[in-house]
Amino acid sequence: MTRRLSTERLILLLGLAVLGLGALILWLVSRDAFAPAAPTPEERAVAQVHDILGRDARVRYTEPGRRLAVCGYVEDAGQTAAFISRPNRLMLSTDPLRTEYEQMQRDFCPGFLTRPTPVARP
Repeated sequence: MTRRLSTERLILLLGLAVLGLGALILWLVSRDAFAPAAPTPEERAVAQVHDILGRDARVRYTEPGRRLAVCGYVEDAGQTAAFISRPNRLMLSTDPLRTEYEQMQRDFCPGFLTRPTPVARP
C-alpha cells in the first residue's frame, strides 16, 4: 500500500526548506562569505606600480609604513626609484612634486631612506 503525501504537508516541507535556505544564506552573507578577499598592502602596491609604470616594472623591496602605507623600491627600465603607496595613491621619488613626496615620507614612512644614526662608542 503506497502512502501519498498530502498537499498541506508538502507545502509545509517546502516552506521549511525555503526558510532554512534563507537563514543559511543570511548567515553566510553576514560572515562576508561571498565577498572577495581584500589584497594585502603589498599586493596593492604592486598593482599600483603596474598600473602606473607598466607590467615591466618590478617591485624590488617593500616595508610597511604607517596607516596602511607601503614604502619600497621599484625598478623600471634600469632605473630604481623609491615609492610610497597609499590605498588611493602612489608617489614615486622621481615625481615632480618632490616636496609632497618628502612630506608623505615623513608622515607615513619615517625610517625609510634614512641612514641609521651611528652609535657613539666609549
